Amino acid sequence: MGLSKREQAHIERRLVATLTEACETAKAQIVGFAWLTHEVDYVEFPASLRVVWVFDTEAQKDQALAGGQGERMVELTAIALSEADVLVSPVSAHVQFDSEEQCQRANAGNWQQRLARKRSTRG
Repeated sequence: MGLSKREQAHIERRLVATLTEACETAKAQIVGFAWLTHEVDYVEFPASLRVVWVFDTEAQKDQALAGGQGERMVELTAIALSEADVLVSPVSAHVQFDSEEQCQRANAGNWQQRLARKRSTRG
């Protein structure tokens, strides 16, 4: 049996709270990081959970990842998920990185379209 709407709402509130904390920490520590979002299909929870960390530019994203900040963002994600009582392993399989610049270039700034496309191409 799947999760009830009430259980889903409870998990969603916890995720939003803990991921918001992770986002604020990252904004203070990682140059070019702008915001994050998450997506989940509760029919396939927690396997379907995806956290997308978004930078302003591709260059900032590439520089941060080359400098080891990707590991820091995975660590922040792991802390947030743990605090929300969401268990996935490995956490890195649920984390993606993107940029405003790339969304603008490929999807005319339409994040809903971009995230749907990324969701359909996930392996």
